[in-house]
Amino acid sequence: MLLLLSFLSLFCFAVFSQSQGQASLSRSNDPNGRCVYSFAVASPQESSCPGGNAKSEMDEVLTRLTLLEALVSRLTAREERGTAFGGVRHSEENLQEAYAQVTRERNQLQLDQKRLNAQVQKLQGTVAELNREAERLRQRPCEQTHTSGGTRHENRPLRDPVFHFENTSYQEMKAKVKELPASRLLPEGIQRASSPKLSSNISSGCGELLSVGEPVLHRKADAITGKYGVWLQDPDPQGPYYTNKTVWRIDSVGREIRQLFVYEDMDQFSKGFPMKVLVLPEPVESTGATVYRGSLYYQRRRSRTLLRYNLTSESLASRLDLPHAGFHGQHPYSWGGYTDIDLAADEQGLWVIYSTGKAKGAIVISQLDPASLEVRRSWETKIRKNSVGNAFMVCGRLYTVASYTTPNTTINYMFDTATSEGQAVAVPFVNKYRYNSMVDYNHAQRKLYAWDNFHMVTYDVKLGWAGQGRS
Repeated sequence: MLLLLSFLSLFCFAVFSQSQGQASLSRSNDPNGRCVYSFAVASPQESSCPGGNAKSEMDEVLTRLTLLEALVSRLTAREERGTAFGGVRHSEENLQEAYAQVTRERNQLQLDQKRLNAQVQKLQGTVAELNREAERLRQRPCEQTHTSGGTRHENRPLRDPVFHFENTSYQEMKAKVKELPASRLLPEGIQRASSPKLSSNISSGCGELLSVGEPVLHRKADAITGKYGVWLQDPDPQGPYYTNKTVWRIDSVGREIRQLFVYEDMDQFSKGFPMKVLVLPEPVESTGATVYRGSLYYQRRRSRTLLRYNLTSESLASRLDLPHAGFHGQHPYSWGGYTDIDLAADEQGLWVIYSTGKAKGAIVISQLDPASLEVRRSWETKIRKNSVGNAFMVCGRLYTVASYTTPNTTINYMFDTATSEGQAVAVPFVNKYRYNSMVDYNHAQRKLYAWDNFHMVTYDVKLGWAGQGRS
């Protein structure tokens, strides 16, 4: 509309510009009382205004005005189309952005779907495995002999333990491990008993630990309850029912550890066929149990109480609170596991490896009476219990394993109870499966028994004196 007025103004200016006569401006009121301005220009050529000519000029003016209106309409329409085109472009950009957002969300949903499908497949596999184990349990008769009355039952075919939902707590503490070089260990110990020193004449076959062989695998646990535990053979069996070939096993992962699995020999043990399962009257703590002279010696759960369980009568024979002993995580080995109290047997008898508040975490060794569990004598060493991965006794000497997880570690310290002296050693030792939670010595077999991350292994050992190579 502004463009039309501009054209009309130009047209009028052109018409007026052609006038060479005088122009006059007057004003007066119209019949309605409004003020009206009149502009008059005299024609320089015509003396009068013929009616036909005036009409022709008016028609010409109207024609021009029509053309101008058409031109304005075209321009207006073009502007509107430009505005509409800009809006379309803006809408198209919005649509493209929305499409990109939808594409991103679709891709993310596809990734989430793949992840959830993988989780579902994993869970389905776990459920299928548990169902298979449950079916195996239903098809497998299992004898468990309770000991309160000493009753014996007929042996039946059994299999190794499988996963139990109600028995899954861990005793593992994941302690940080720092392997100490042998040169940093103090070669000194203090005897804490009033009795005379043990004779320096070691019984036939004894000597210092010279070497440890490579681990030999005998059995791998089938369930999570077998991540760590105890397995061994009695070096000096008593009674008519069991021999030095009988294998004993306790899986130590769980809240109430009471099952003691009994295997006729190593072959049946390797195949996973126990001949019976004994249910202990008191729960077991961790991996410190041992079998010696027809009895199972172990620590009662969450206490410093030592128990002797007679394997022939299947009943408790003795109990003793180990004086001042730390328990349930106060002074464990470096891997944790509530390994505060560790029982062991060797050529010279029954021992217990532990620590006290007075010793401030240093290893204390006590020799026990096998029948009554009374402490005969004790020694305090200079090596901290939580700085080593495990320990065992050979010929009255304590040996410590530097690490429970380093594949190629060492036996780094020895304490001799006969001389009350300790010294650094460096005997190579292999943790093949990188989580060795139990090491025990069997003097009849001349082997170390170990439980390394579900794997039950043995090591041949060589004893003698430096430079002699005696085994």
